[in-house]
Amino acid sequence: MSEMNDYPSRIKDPASRRLGTFSYLPELTEEEVRKQIQYIIDQGWDCAIEHTEPEFARLHYWYLWKLPMFGETDVDRIMDEIEACKKANPGHHVRLIGYNKYKQTQGVSFVVHRGEIPAESTTETWLHLKTKAPDWVLR
Repeated sequence: MSEMNDYPSRIKDPASRRLGTFSYLPELTEEEVRKQIQYIIDQGWDCAIEHTEPEFARLHYWYLWKLPMFGETDVDRIMDEIEACKKANPGHHVRLIGYNKYKQTQGVSFVVHRGEIPAESTTETWLHLKTKAPDWVLR
C-alpha cells in the first residue's frame, strides 16, 4: 500500500484552504479547463459560473454570474463568460458548475480561477466574521 500524502490545509493559512476536489491538483491550464467544459457539454449538462470574495468562499453561497447557460454547446462562448466574470470581479474566486438537468444535481463543480487571498485573512479575521456575520450568512 502506498503512503498517504499530507495536504496541509490550515485555517491559519488562507492560501492553503481547499475549494473542492480539483484544488488538490495543480492549477488547471486553459486547455484542461476547455476539456472539462467539453466533458460537461458531452454529458448534456448546462454550465453556470459563480464567483465570490476569497475571504467569504466558505461562509456562504457564491454569487451567480448571469443566468446558467442553458443549451450552450460552444466551449469558446463559455470560456469568454469565465473571462468576463474574472474581469468584472477582480480578486474573486471563480468556479464553473455543470448542472445535470436529468438528475437535478450538480454533476461537476470546480474553481477555474483563484483570487488573491488578502494577507490579513488570518484566523482572527475568520473568527471575527463568524461572530459578527448575520445569521443568514452562516447557514
